[in-house]
Amino acid sequence: MYDKDPVRARPPAHLEGWFAEETTVPLPQYLDAERDRWIDRHIPRSIGQESVIDVPALRCEVQEQVNPLRTPAVPGNRRVVSETTEGSALVSRRASRMRTLAAVPCFDEEVAIGSVVLRARQHVDEVLVIDDGCTDNTAKVARDAGATVISHGTQKGKGQGIKSALKYAVDHDYDCLVFMDGDGQHDPGEIPLLVEQIRADAADLVIGFRTFAQMPLYRRFGRAVLDVVSSNGSAITDSQCGFRALNRKSMESMIGTLRMDDFSTESEMLRIAQERRLRIGETPINCRYGDFDTSTKNPLSHGVEVLGSIFWLAVERKPLLHIGLPGIVAMFAGIFFFLQFLRGFSETGLVPIEQGMLASLFLIPGTVALMLGLALALAARMRK
Repeated sequence: MYDKDPVRARPPAHLEGWFAEETTVPLPQYLDAERDRWIDRHIPRSIGQESVIDVPALRCEVQEQVNPLRTPAVPGNRRVVSETTEGSALVSRRASRMRTLAAVPCFDEEVAIGSVVLRARQHVDEVLVIDDGCTDNTAKVARDAGATVISHGTQKGKGQGIKSALKYAVDHDYDCLVFMDGDGQHDPGEIPLLVEQIRADAADLVIGFRTFAQMPLYRRFGRAVLDVVSSNGSAITDSQCGFRALNRKSMESMIGTLRMDDFSTESEMLRIAQERRLRIGETPINCRYGDFDTSTKNPLSHGVEVLGSIFWLAVERKPLLHIGLPGIVAMFAGIFFFLQFLRGFSETGLVPIEQGMLASLFLIPGTVALMLGLALALAARMRK
């Protein structure tokens, strides 16, 4: 195992006197033959020969979420990600992110619209203001605050503004649409409360409800009446609240179906949601009254308008139920009074004017209502 010719080592110069003779120290000898055999077996000597050593490919995965809109903190530094990794990351981000639009129908609300837009932009991707023929600087203030403005040119009604917002949201591929008033009564900071149920897929239409303690006394009675008329038997707490959120399914159900252009659009949306069997959710909100006097209608005219629109909507959708059935009841009442009229005349020979007037009062309108209900039902069937 050692070399046959030892290396003769001399002591250092300062130690020359210590040794009387030279000392031999053998050096270790490597097994050259064994080393050569290992190299020939594992590492090829010929150029171009494939190595039998299999080195597995190194694979790296990026675990963090990359924001493509964020610029690097240090200019000049750049990270390169493979196309496959980057594409899958973008797909996952798009699938998990919900694009939200806030729509604000307005008429002469330059006092509060600026703050509404600025605060709403913190919670949504875009704020859309519908200028329904405003005569003040509402459109300019909204644009300066960063909103997208659609102008109708003339006043067409709140319902038409809601239709424009629905069309804009569907055309621009938004997943959630939030409606709110532009007079400052609704708090834009509560937008996440409505969007939460949409994001969790717990509801298709989420309506904010106000407690009676928040509302002035003169508004409570009107709201109670409209809730009973608009709810159509459902347990909706606040059917007239304009602060509401819709998912994509609700938007596609409402667009092309809404017919009214006035303030009864909220009630019509609720009726359509019930007919289409959409899931309706509610969440409590805070509503401020008295901060700004920007309401375009007083509560009395608003309630009368909504009641009239609800009535005609009900008549149009189910004419036999709302016109034909009352007509039949009135006809039977008229027939009853007419028989009483004949009986009194046959017994006394005198004309009982009271029974005759009651018979005419019920029989003639009842017949007209029945015929009108049948005609409207036939027209509705032909239209479908």
